[in-house]
Amino acid sequence: MAQSTISITLNGEAKEVDASQTGVELFADDKNIIAVRLNGEPRDLYTPLADGDVVEPIALDSEDGLAIMRHSATHVMAQAVQELFPDAKLGVGPVIKDGFYYDFEVAKPFTPDDLKEIEKHMQRIVKESQSFRRRVVTEDEALAEEEGQPFKIELIKDKEAHLDPAAATEIAEKELSFYDNVNRDGEVVWKDLCRGPHLPNTRYIKAFKIQRSAAAYWRGSEKNPMLQRIYGTAFASKDDLKAYMTRMEEAAKRDHRKLGQEMDLFSFPDEIGPGLAVFHPKGAAVINAMEDYSREQHRKHHYSFVQTPHITKGGLYETSGHLQWYKDAMYPPMHLDEEHDENGNVTKPGFDYYLKPMNCPMHNLIFKSRQRSYKELPLRLFEFGTVYRYEKSGEVHGLTRVRGLTQDDSHIYCTREQMKDELKSLLTFVLNLLKDFGLSDFYLELSTKDEHKYVGSDEIWEEATNTLAEVAKESGLTLVADPGGAAFYGPKISVQARDAIGRTWQVSTIQLDFNLPERFQLEYIAADGTHQRPVMIHRALFGSIERFFAVLLEHYAGAFPAWLAPVQVLGIPVSDDVSDHLAGFVKSLEDEMVRCEIDYSDDRFGKKIRNASKSKTPFIIIVGEEDASKNAVSFRFRDGSQLNGVPVDEAKADILKAIRKRVQVNSVDDFKAALAD
Repeated sequence: MAQSTISITLNGEAKEVDASQTGVELFADDKNIIAVRLNGEPRDLYTPLADGDVVEPIALDSEDGLAIMRHSATHVMAQAVQELFPDAKLGVGPVIKDGFYYDFEVAKPFTPDDLKEIEKHMQRIVKESQSFRRRVVTEDEALAEEEGQPFKIELIKDKEAHLDPAAATEIAEKELSFYDNVNRDGEVVWKDLCRGPHLPNTRYIKAFKIQRSAAAYWRGSEKNPMLQRIYGTAFASKDDLKAYMTRMEEAAKRDHRKLGQEMDLFSFPDEIGPGLAVFHPKGAAVINAMEDYSREQHRKHHYSFVQTPHITKGGLYETSGHLQWYKDAMYPPMHLDEEHDENGNVTKPGFDYYLKPMNCPMHNLIFKSRQRSYKELPLRLFEFGTVYRYEKSGEVHGLTRVRGLTQDDSHIYCTREQMKDELKSLLTFVLNLLKDFGLSDFYLELSTKDEHKYVGSDEIWEEATNTLAEVAKESGLTLVADPGGAAFYGPKISVQARDAIGRTWQVSTIQLDFNLPERFQLEYIAADGTHQRPVMIHRALFGSIERFFAVLLEHYAGAFPAWLAPVQVLGIPVSDDVSDHLAGFVKSLEDEMVRCEIDYSDDRFGKKIRNASKSKTPFIIIVGEEDASKNAVSFRFRDGSQLNGVPVDEAKADILKAIRKRVQVNSVDDFKAALAD
C-alpha cells in the first residue's frame, strides 16, 4: 500500500505532509515563493517530495529567487527569438550578475529594431502564463530532440560540459533534462535543454528589459563560430528595474573608457594591440601619484623593494606550476639562444622564454639567493611588476581586463608562528590604504580550493583556509564564500569594495601559500639550527595599477581628489595684462610639485570657464585686474562656487594643505572644511 504521509523538515521544523504534496501545495498561500531549496539544492516547486527531505522556500526577491527568475526570462527570450527568427540556432543562456544573456546563430546581427520586437514578443509570452515543466531524458533522446541544433548537440556529447560555467546552466553532471513551456491548453509550445530550476510560470517574471546585443564566440574560443549574444535583465518589481536602469545610466556616464578619452588620460592604439594601454601625460600623472603614495606607505611598513625582468626561461614556470595550470593564459613561448653549425645542425640547445604572467616565482629566487635566518622574517618583498596575460580578444575590456598589467605585488615570507599575526596586520594595512584612496565600504570574499585544479595536500589546504577564515572573521567585515575560486597554490581573501554608485569591485587579494615554498625548496635557519620552510603570503593591494585606476576613475566620475587629480590647478587669466601675475603664482605652486596648467587660448573668458568645468580640475584659479593689483587670486570650484581675492601666499598655503589632506574638494565649503582641521 502506498505511503499516505511523509515526514519532512520545513524551515527547520519537523512536519507531516501528504505524500503527494509538492512545494506548490506547501506554499500555496505565499505567491512570493517561486522555488524550494530541497536538501540544499534549488529545485522547482513542482518537484515531488520524499520522506526525510529538508525543505526551505525560495522567495522571488531573494538572491536565489532573482537568479531563477532571470534564467526563466532567458528561456522566454530564446523562445521569442525562435518564434520571430525560426532558423535561429541556440547556444547557451546563463544568468550573470544583474541579468542574463543567450547566444544565437542567426543569418545577420540583431538590429535595435529587432531587439524591440523581441522584447514585445517576450511580453506576450509572459502574459500567456506558460508553465515551465521539467522532464529527464536519456542522451539518445536528447540528441534526437536537438536535431538541427549543433551547439546543443555539442554540449550533450561533451562529458565535461558541466564544468563550463556558462554551459552548466544547461548540462548537469548526472542527468539530462528538458524544460517544456506549456500553455494554458496543455500544449508544449517551446522547449530547451536545461538543468533548471525555473519559475512555476512566466507570469512570475515581473519586470524585465532587453539591454543590448553583441558578437561573441561560441564557448569563448576564437576558433569557434561567432554568435550573436542578447543581454537582458529582470527584477522582482518595476521599481527595482527602474532603479537598476538609473544606476546603469549613471554607470555609463562614469565609464572609464569614455572618461579616459574625454580627459585625455589613456588610449589603446591599434598599432600596439588589444588590451595594451598607453597612458598619456595626464593619466601617467595619476598613476605616479598612486605609486608614489603606495611606495611611501610600504616603506613605513618595512617592505624591501625589488625589481625583476619581464621575461624568463620556461623552466621557472615549470617549477612554480604555472605551465601546468596557467599556460592557456600565458603568451606563447619564444625559442631563443639556440646555436647551429655551418650545416644548420644544432650545437647548443636553446630555451623557451615566456613573458611573465606572475612575479612570485622571481621573488622566490630572490629569497633563495642566499641563506636566510629566522631573524630576517617576516621578509616583505615589494615590486611594481608588469606582467602579461593572454586574455582572449573578446574578453579584454578597457583597463579592467587587459593583457599587460602592473601589479603592486608583494610576497611575504614568514614562519608558521608569525603567519596569523602577519595576515591580520596585512589586512589592516590594505584596508587603511584603500581608505586613503577614498574607498570605505568593504566586505571580504574567501576563495577556496578548486577540486580539479590544485597542488599540495588536503591537510595543508585546510590549515591555510581555516587561518584565512579566522583572520577575515576577526576583521569584523562580512565574509562571503567563493567555493573553488582559489588559485592552484593556495586559498585567498579578496577585498571587495563598493563604489559611489553601489557597484562592487574586487580590489586587493591576500593568498596564503604553503606549496610554492615547497616547490622552490625555500628554507630558513630556525632558532634551533634546523632548516625550515617559510610560509608565503601573496598580496596585490591595488590588484593592478590599470584596473585600480579604472575603479577610481569611475568611483569619482573623473573628479579626483586634489592629491590624485591629473591637473590640480588650472589658471585662467581674465586678460593678457594679468598673465604674468598668474604665471608667477602658478610657478610658485609648480616649485612645490603641484600639477598646473594655464589656459592661454584665444577663447573668450566664458568659454574658458566652461572648458575648465569640463576638465574636472579641483582648483580653478582666476586672475583679474583687481586680483593682480592686490597680489591675490580667486578660486572657482567644481560646483561653480567661488572664493575671491585670496592673497597669493595664503592661497598657495591653502592649496598645499588641501592636497596633503587627501580629501575631496568640490566646493567652497569642502575647501574650508579641509583647511579647518
